[in-house]
Amino acid sequence: MFIPIKNTKVYEQVIEQIKRMIMDGTLKKGDKLPTERDLAEQLQVSRASVREALTALDVIGLVESRHGAGNYIRENFENSLFEPMSMMFLLEKGTPLEILELRQVLEVEAAVLAAARINDDEVQTLGEVVHEMKTCTDEDRSVVLDKEFHFSIAKASKNLLIINILQVISQLIDEFIKDSRKKILMVKDNRVKLTKQHERLYNALKNRDRDEARKAMAAHFKLVEEYINE
Repeated sequence: MFIPIKNTKVYEQVIEQIKRMIMDGTLKKGDKLPTERDLAEQLQVSRASVREALTALDVIGLVESRHGAGNYIRENFENSLFEPMSMMFLLEKGTPLEILELRQVLEVEAAVLAAARINDDEVQTLGEVVHEMKTCTDEDRSVVLDKEFHFSIAKASKNLLIINILQVISQLIDEFIKDSRKKILMVKDNRVKLTKQHERLYNALKNRDRDEARKAMAAHFKLVEEYINE
């Protein structure tokens, strides 16, 4: 199953073998790894090297240690990458404009894919969100609905990479939406404009109109960009 290792950076080679086995399907989500002793024997390395590799894999979110049960390939990756991603963003002094640009890259295309792949149940859910957005007078709730609207479109794209990337940066997006809405809504007429933009997107998806979905999402982000640096 495992190949004996002969390398000065032993723990890195342990990590590479486990990652390779995940990529080729030998190891799958939820699989239990051999014990540290068994791994050390199969790989012909020290238990300390195996332990160091497993710790690193735990940190990056590929492996989880279950107390008293051993080490497993992680089943849920939604939040495993958020901490390093958010720390990187903060340490590099990332800007709201960079978040907007990433959202534009991902979500405009997600809207196009969603227009082709959305099912009737998803259309109904999106319609219910839009309806509540139109009648909601609580801005905190409106922020939640705004995020739910955009993430529902991402999920309807059926593209796991788009969905997971947006999940990874979800807390950054939450703050971005809250701050950008605050700036946009300082202009009285913009609340109606935001509502109409969300309705336009919803109608494009309901009608399975890919071109209109692209235009509607792009127009929405253009409005956000007008206020993001003010």
